[in-house]
Amino acid sequence: MTRRKFLKRTTIAALGAALGVAYSLLEAKWLVVNRVTLTVPNLPAAFKGKTVAFMADLHHGPYVPLSYIRHAVDMANALKPDLIALGGDYPHRSAAYIAPCIHELSRLRAPLGVYAILGNHDHYYGAQPQVSAALRAANIPELTNRGQWIESHGARVWLCGVDDFWWGTQNLPAALGPATTGDAVILLSHNPDYVEEIHDARVGLVLSGHTHGGQVDLPIIGPPVVPSLYGQKYAHGLVRGPVTQVFVTRGVGTITPPVRLFCKPEIVLATLA
Repeated sequence: MTRRKFLKRTTIAALGAALGVAYSLLEAKWLVVNRVTLTVPNLPAAFKGKTVAFMADLHHGPYVPLSYIRHAVDMANALKPDLIALGGDYPHRSAAYIAPCIHELSRLRAPLGVYAILGNHDHYYGAQPQVSAALRAANIPELTNRGQWIESHGARVWLCGVDDFWWGTQNLPAALGPATTGDAVILLSHNPDYVEEIHDARVGLVLSGHTHGGQVDLPIIGPPVVPSLYGQKYAHGLVRGPVTQVFVTRGVGTITPPVRLFCKPEIVLATLA
């Protein structure tokens, strides 16, 4: 190979790599709406067609500015969902990011309410009390190991949540409370790996985040790195667990490394069926 050819190929490779990095940084802020239809066993007729906006893994911090969180809130409100569920991981790296993030989330509006659970990052740095306090100040009910009836036109659905699978303590019986096998039950669990621990048939649908879809999802190979004990199984989308089904979102924010490739951040708009 001549020196000229070598330099040409090296330059092309360097430009290609630079463009790839630039695109992956751009995609990390390319927030999209993922519209899905999710079947919930025993769902009352009054709830069929209702929509749930699900947002998880906001990770406000060094890589996710407050302007991006504000943009996500505006996008979610523009969807006019019937209910909004927040799947945890509000700050990233520092408790200083908790209050600004949740202050923005306080602008979320839905006729059936806005509800939240905690993720692993909400326990780091001893942050859990501050996150819970910020949610209370924002009038966003935290469904940690508890639930409540969501009512519409005389019908009801039990919405509940458990604490983070890595850092918290899960109490599923307490979360399920008075729900029976004849009720429609939606459970919020930040980490989808917890689905493997569920043996209670009352749980009809789980909404989870945590895995970010791997942030990089290569063609054919899939995501090389997924923070899960089960490989790529719970990377993204609707997955069947041992007893129940779980929908795993790719999340709103991004963590280290702050890139995404073929794995855009998302707000999920789920139509219940």
